[in-house]
Amino acid sequence: MAQVLFLGGLGRSGTTLVERLLGEIPGVCALGEVVHLWQRDLRDDERCGCGERFSACEFWRQVGKTAFDGWDNVDVERVQALRDAVERTRHIPRLASAAKPAVDVLEYASYYARIYQAAAEVSGAKLVVDSSKHSALAHVLRAAGDIDLRVVHVVRDARGVAYSWTKRVARPESDGTDEMTRYSPGRSALLWNAHNAAFGLLARRGVPVRRIRYEEFLADPRAGLIRLADFAGITLQPTDLDFLRPGHADLGVGHSAAGNPMRFTVGRLPLRRDDAWVRSLPAAQRRLVGAVCGPMLRAYGYPLNPQETR
Repeated sequence: MAQVLFLGGLGRSGTTLVERLLGEIPGVCALGEVVHLWQRDLRDDERCGCGERFSACEFWRQVGKTAFDGWDNVDVERVQALRDAVERTRHIPRLASAAKPAVDVLEYASYYARIYQAAAEVSGAKLVVDSSKHSALAHVLRAAGDIDLRVVHVVRDARGVAYSWTKRVARPESDGTDEMTRYSPGRSALLWNAHNAAFGLLARRGVPVRRIRYEEFLADPRAGLIRLADFAGITLQPTDLDFLRPGHADLGVGHSAAGNPMRFTVGRLPLRRDDAWVRSLPAAQRRLVGAVCGPMLRAYGYPLNPQETR
């Protein structure tokens, strides 16, 4: 049975950073956002975190062989159809309330379970990390009987998330010809509420869920990783976190299937809190996001006055 740590939350909340740091711990294999593997990697052959095209990456080649006797045996159209049928935010109430998982839910979950198990075997890791983020996918994975699922719910101040979604960020996989998705502050505020609430619902369905605030994690990443390792059932040795240095981390090559451009970083990664939104997000947009997300911001311990976050 594969032991899986699923990193969830709305995009631009810091899950890629948490994943990269977890991936440096011995016995941990970080896979990136597996939810995008079907389109971006199997169909589009985008670059793995190691820099190679997916089809040329030896790690993923071995995972495909172990899981499916080769990626050519995966019906990508079938997987995408299953995703459309079951893995959408609007399906979460049905996924959460079902007494018995539907057949299509079990089938869709099985593709992920086989990848997780294969990745653990190929890497020799005890723990596999999937930073797919999507709350609906986490609810789907709850139905898989052959994975030990634990979820880390990563929360970041909604106003910081909203500001990040407005920025233009090039997708390195597209060789500079494409940009990552952008949302208006109003749209991202609604998504922030919906995705975060869905992880609260997951916890009430018996799945082990640990919520972390991105800002607190960055303030003391060593303590944060120790707590996450304990939650995941990983026993750390004294030297396991030596890659953490004052103000930065030293990263090796990873095999992230998809995700934030940070997944390509090798070497020094600065660890500093980004509060640019306090100065750069227009006041009207700050007020809008604060009004929409106010109740949950307070529930997560964020001050409604942005000056108090400094």
